[in-house]
Parts: sequence; C-alpha cells; structure tokens
Amino acid sequence: MSDELVIRFAAIDDVPLIGYLAQQIWPGTYKEILNPGQVDYMMNMNYSPAALDRQISDQRHQFLIVELNEEPVGFASYSKVGQGIYKLHKIYVHPKTQGKGIGKALVDFIIEQLQETDPAAATLQLNVNRYNKAKHFYERLGFAVVREEDIDIGNNYFMNDYVMEKPVRVNS
Repeated sequence: MSDELVIRFAAIDDVPLIGYLAQQIWPGTYKEILNPGQVDYMMNMNYSPAALDRQISDQRHQFLIVELNEEPVGFASYSKVGQGIYKLHKIYVHPKTQGKGIGKALVDFIIEQLQETDPAAATLQLNVNRYNKAKHFYERLGFAVVREEDIDIGNNYFMNDYVMEKPVRVNS
C-alpha cells in the first residue's frame, strides 16, 4: 500500500478545517438516522467555530486530524472524563476513504497516547447512536455496549445512544 497516513494533533488554528471536514462527513453519516432539523441543530451545536473553540479551549478535548496522502480526510477528539476513564467524543472519516483502516488507526493512536501519557488510563468510552451502523465497527475494535442512554440535547431533540467501552490496557 503506497498511501501515506498521518495522524497529527490539532490546534486552535485547525478549527476551520475541523468544521469543513464535519460539513463534508457528518450530515451524510446521519441523514438516514436523524431528521434534517436535528442534523442542522447538532451541526451548529457541535461544529460551529464557537463550539469547536469551546471544546478545545474550555472542555480540553484533544482533537486529531488524519491525512491520507497529505489530504485531510477525518478527525477525532477525546478527553479525560473520570479517574482512568477517557471518552472518544468524535471520530469521523470521509466516506470516500472509509474501509482503508483509517478509523482503526485513529483509535489505535488514541489508545497509544493514553498508554504513554496516563498510567491510570483504563477505559476508552464512547457514545454511538443506537441506529448507527458504526456500532459494528466499534465492536470489531473491541468496544462493548455497557448501557443505553437517552440524552436531551435541547430543542425537543434526543440522542438515543449506546455507551460502549474498551479497555486501554490489556492486562491492567
């Protein structure tokens, strides 16, 4: 495989790029699951420049950008949410590059970072919509459903999710 995959830490200067990638990826991911009003609401809530700035600056989400042959094709974000628990808040790869191992590479990169930087890191957790086919992707990576969760996000919209977890350390 001659494709060059690069994963890099994002900075506040990458907010426009993350927003652009979200516009390219997010609506298509959810068009079969959510109504158009909720897609627009959630795009503004999660991916407006102000929202991304808050996630990076205030909520301390670590964003990653993934590039394939020097072209940005996806992003992810994660943060610490409890003692030994980290949350994968976002992971999105452009549909034209899905199936190339990029999502798995992002998750592996995050787990490696956690293993290297936090000896107490034990669990990587995520939420996935109960109707999102990505659930199967996460299961293949070793995540397991631990519970269901319905989150009121305002404007009479709910996120109907599975909470999934994966151990960060195999023999901890």
